[in-house]
Amino acid sequence: MKIKINTTAALIAALPIFLAAGGAVAQNGYPDRMVRMVVGYPPAGPADIIARVMGDKLSEIWGQPVVVENVSGAGGNIAGDRVAKATPDGYTLLVATNAQLAVNPALYTKMTYDPSKDLMPISQAVYSPNILVVPNEVPAKNMQELVDYARLRPGKLTFASAGVGTTQHLAGELFKSMAHLDIQHVPYRGAGPVITDLLGGRVTMFFGAISPLIPLVREGKLRALAVTSANRFAAASNLPTMIESGYPGFVSVLSIGLMAPTGTSPTIINKIHQDLVKVLSMPNVRKQLGDIGMEVIGNSPSEFAAAITAETPQWAKVIKDAEIKASN
Repeated sequence: MKIKINTTAALIAALPIFLAAGGAVAQNGYPDRMVRMVVGYPPAGPADIIARVMGDKLSEIWGQPVVVENVSGAGGNIAGDRVAKATPDGYTLLVATNAQLAVNPALYTKMTYDPSKDLMPISQAVYSPNILVVPNEVPAKNMQELVDYARLRPGKLTFASAGVGTTQHLAGELFKSMAHLDIQHVPYRGAGPVITDLLGGRVTMFFGAISPLIPLVREGKLRALAVTSANRFAAASNLPTMIESGYPGFVSVLSIGLMAPTGTSPTIINKIHQDLVKVLSMPNVRKQLGDIGMEVIGNSPSEFAAAITAETPQWAKVIKDAEIKASN
């Protein structure tokens, strides 16, 4: 028995399959041109350094240029907005800090985009904790001694930060709240002046980035009391965590990851994620990042999303309780 086939009808019926297959082929060919990584902070900062390390290695894997574009301002919000509103094709990505994703929504009264809705996580690439340091004039050798010292001097001790709303500021406010201390915040414009005044004994304590402080601690110019990661940090393994020091749940780290505009194809997200994990697994990359106080994470998109969701309410409460506001 012969079956007659209506060729035109068959082609029309098969058209969606051909189109879908063609789309998959196009996505599997990603990237076929330049990829832009947008950083919300000036050159030479942690996010910029991480972007350039990732970008250089991804460019080698992809055979396409990866360009880092610095769009600083409003605590990274300008860069976040630019990427959130970009075409979701994988060619414009955001190198985002947890401050942009988990802090800014509570810190800024007006934002032109919603990080939780307008951006898609790819991978949380690295993290670095702060360490709590005091000048040698402060006699405390551990956290309990520092707390006792502060309680005998209500309102007289200070904690410095690199600016309002920074991880250093929020860590200080969290410590102040959890330890029930009367200590005063002193904001600076960047960490450099803070370190100068710490060495001069003009401020009492600082939750600062580990990389510039560890050499000063080793030279005996400052004293480190604790680290703010959930677990002890390899670069300062002798330091107890804030959790070990009696402050359950005290975690305050800088983390940096890669985000894409919402609507980006899962195929492309998966491609970028897999290649980024390859980069982060390279021994020379891990050493390069370790030398600047960063530890590799390289988690999945869903794990990155869960980390943002878990961190957001902690900082929202700290910001509300301390009545912290940032200008838009």
